[in-house]
Amino acid sequence: MPGNVAAAEPSHGVQLGVVQEVLLALLAKESSHAYQLRAHLQLVLGPLADALKEGQVYVTLNRLERAGLVGAERVGQGDRPERKVYSLTGAGRDRVAGWLADTSWPKPAPAEFHLKLVAAAAARLGDPARIVDGQRHAVLAELAAVQRAALAEPPGSVAGLLLEGVVLRLQADLHWLEACARFWGGQRS
Repeated sequence: MPGNVAAAEPSHGVQLGVVQEVLLALLAKESSHAYQLRAHLQLVLGPLADALKEGQVYVTLNRLERAGLVGAERVGQGDRPERKVYSLTGAGRDRVAGWLADTSWPKPAPAEFHLKLVAAAAARLGDPARIVDGQRHAVLAELAAVQRAALAEPPGSVAGLLLEGVVLRLQADLHWLEACARFWGGQRS
């Protein structure tokens, strides 16, 4: 939903959760410890990785372990503390396979905002045109921040590809908000 990325710092406002299936898929390649997994996520997400909370990977791995999708083993490191190394279980492999085969798309972001506009108009709680205008300003600020982040990425980076997708989605949101502005602006008469 628009408004998740702050104008000055594109990564601070992003609500980015660690998808369990992503960690499972990374573990399908090889066993790993949480720090390695977090480093890999930071590499592929670029500046958006800053939105990951420090302990999110660890908490998610513990949940996966409790669910029987990963196993964990403590491994010594000589003079340093032991590390917990995670590996995928058979159930984890099945879940990754199902996730990769799933072609569903996240629910359309506009649905919730559309209902907000309809409810505001029906209950006379607010002017839908003003709500649309406020949302457009938020999306424009978010778009500018993400575009700056995309320009800062080196050519051909995987994080740059992600940021390009975010830019395109925000541009589509702006296009739809323009249609909303035309519709709700015409309702004032």
